[in-house]
Amino acid sequence: MQSLIDRFGENWTLALTGLAIGLAFGFLAQRSRFCLRSAVIEFSRNLTGGKLTVWLFAFATAVMATQLLVLAGAFDARDARQIAARGSLSGAAIGGALFGMGMILARGCSSRLLVLAAQGNLRSVLSGLVFAVTAQAAWTGALSPLRVAISEWWTVDGGASRDLIARTGIGHGGALLFGAVWLAAAVFWTRRQKVPFWGWAGAIGVGLCIAAAWWATYAISGASFDPHPIQALSFTGPSAEVLTRVLFATDKPPNFDLGLVPGVFLGSFLAAALFGELKLEGFSGGASMRRYLVGAMAMGFGGMLAGGCAVGAGLSGAAVFTITSWVTLCTMWAAAALTDRLVDQRDTGTLDQPVPGPPAAGAPA
Repeated sequence: MQSLIDRFGENWTLALTGLAIGLAFGFLAQRSRFCLRSAVIEFSRNLTGGKLTVWLFAFATAVMATQLLVLAGAFDARDARQIAARGSLSGAAIGGALFGMGMILARGCSSRLLVLAAQGNLRSVLSGLVFAVTAQAAWTGALSPLRVAISEWWTVDGGASRDLIARTGIGHGGALLFGAVWLAAAVFWTRRQKVPFWGWAGAIGVGLCIAAAWWATYAISGASFDPHPIQALSFTGPSAEVLTRVLFATDKPPNFDLGLVPGVFLGSFLAAALFGELKLEGFSGGASMRRYLVGAMAMGFGGMLAGGCAVGAGLSGAAVFTITSWVTLCTMWAAAALTDRLVDQRDTGTLDQPVPGPPAAGAPA
């Protein structure tokens, strides 16, 4: 990593690293159809289409790979914002619930919208822009006072108080075992449901991208003269930041997020182009548009309030066992399942595209 920093500088090394990991994540997420919304719907409706299995592969791989890096001495999460900084449990709970509701209404979480936009889905393009604008408004704009007020209702100190591994005493070995249990469950279900290669292999790749981002930003931070944040993948703050850079702050130095978001878009586009899945799609009517826009706004505010999206909390934060990320993930699942039940009335036709390959055994036609 030092040689890259010497050649490109610290900031450009971060941006190029974000671009490379984003490319891999975008390609693999597109091929595997990785999507938390689809996993929640499948679980809450007691379906067996393989989408929950895909999510479990990504989740378990992210946890195991990250904890293996910690045990090998190649990564230490204690200086990461998700653990070191003071956190908000009220923000995590309410923000996670809003995000979960929003991803059902918008038919995809923030990362899924970016992947679908790269395929030519114009609904996701508009929803993604609304999501980024709302996130920026929640961070420094008109919605910022409301975000701050909710965040202050119930806070938790940084450090050991925010670290579930420290609080529970399970150690990193116990955290690794926890991930292994879920990986075994994913393997069991993928055999029963006959999930195709790109489903499970792509999901494993998605999880490895999380660990790769943790390791890379940690290594760059340790080798740099100036301080740089240790981070993994997330799409709420980065989407808002990239939008701000494009519109206003064009002179800001490059960073990891500046490479990540375009990288995911490009990786998804390449996957869709290579496999013949580029297709322009629009809205079917005004009511559909309202649903998407309300969902995007709920995700934008909720993700910024919670400090993480379905990937930022559901994979990145969960992989380092920060308590706020786990609260966000749990409320996200609960709110998404409830919204699906109340709004979509168990209409199985609202599920996204199937996992690529032959239909899984027992999956609805």
